[in-house]
Amino acid sequence: QVQLVESGGGLVRTGASLILSCAVSGRTLKYYPMGWFRQAPGKEREFVAAINWNGDNTYYSDSVKGRFTISRDNAKNTVTLQMNSLKHEDTAVYYCAADHSGVEGRREVYEYLDWGQGTQVTVSS
Repeated sequence: QVQLVESGGGLVRTGASLILSCAVSGRTLKYYPMGWFRQAPGKEREFVAAINWNGDNTYYSDSVKGRFTISRDNAKNTVTLQMNSLKHEDTAVYYCAADHSGVEGRREVYEYLDWGQGTQVTVSS
């Protein structure tokens, strides 16, 4: 079983940056495509970014493309989401997730098997 723990959330102002980290334990991260999702109050959980098993390919939602960067370090079993130029609408709980299928770039919540507990990101305008 894979355990995922997110960290790095917080309260920032519009235009600021944050780095979210996801620490993976229980099984090696190396072969799993990974994703970041977010859920704002009253809204469904939505795809933010995904990365393939070795970090060569990344995928982003239109709303964060050009501002967020997903990366991974398989040696350290971590996945990172660098968030720049934050907007008020980026306010949400951010979740890290692991996809056991091996298919990279998937964007649906149900396609990811393991989830972290989430970390809150609040962007004040």
